[in-house]
Amino acid sequence: MGGIILNSMVFRVSSSPHIRSEESTQRIMLDVIIALMPALFAATYFFGIRVLLVTFVSIVFAVATEIVMQKIMNRPVTINDLSAVVTGLLLAYNVPSTAPWWMVAIGSIFAIAIVKHCFGGLGHNFMNPALAARAMLLASWPVRMSSAAFVSPGVDAITTATPLSLFKAGMESGNGLLANIATGDRLKLIWDLFIGNVGGCIGETSALALLIGGLYLIYRGVISFRIPLVYIGTVGILSFIIGGFNSYYFVFHIFAGGLFLGAIFMATDYASSPMTERGQLIMGFGAGLLTVLIRFFGAYPEGVSYSILLMN
Repeated sequence: MGGIILNSMVFRVSSSPHIRSEESTQRIMLDVIIALMPALFAATYFFGIRVLLVTFVSIVFAVATEIVMQKIMNRPVTINDLSAVVTGLLLAYNVPSTAPWWMVAIGSIFAIAIVKHCFGGLGHNFMNPALAARAMLLASWPVRMSSAAFVSPGVDAITTATPLSLFKAGMESGNGLLANIATGDRLKLIWDLFIGNVGGCIGETSALALLIGGLYLIYRGVISFRIPLVYIGTVGILSFIIGGFNSYYFVFHIFAGGLFLGAIFMATDYASSPMTERGQLIMGFGAGLLTVLIRFFGAYPEGVSYSILLMN
């Protein structure tokens, strides 16, 4: 370590980081895992025990791939930081409970090996690994990723359309974008969306469970409220305007799909999200705008994953 003498003062020159936090990567990742548990409990309750199998496979292959890649690249094995566990958990939340184990395994391998380690490892990936893996799986096996996601929760599960798919179908058929649903049915749908009693991917159904996890992360100081608040707020306001100032669209598009999962747990990813306050506001607004554009005017019923990837 060298030194520079200036006006009788010595400035020591060393490489970054110059400011260190008491928080470790392991502690942060553990907080994220804890925050994700309510959604896992809710998904298991509504979709059954297979949720745990899909989650287990996703985590195991993510951790195993982490070890293999770090060995290949002659890097220290750092599975104890729990970052691979978080990636595996988030990927599991982005697939349906009926997804075959081999497809989940391929997604985990892609997320860790390609998106994370081929770009430098932890902290260097420019996009969220779990979301990138979801996009890859959706492009490779669209039928399995979409039709399987339409399994309704409950003991006697049946195949049905997700709320966003119904919205897209209603928009294309010109039936008023589901505006002609009876008031009582609207309230029931909103309540089901809020608690998670609807078809969809494992981790995107229960807005209540995800909200509990998000409040925990904000309380712990792991994430800032800016990106989730602006993201969700933008989707709600734009949906309200595009829907003809109908409050039903405002609430429906906030609770439907993976908005809470994406806004709270993936748009706030440390490696791929902005560090400055202004950057976080731009990130939240841009992702919200893209989500609404895709949902209302795109061919795909959901826009959360692609909006975050594009903003990354």
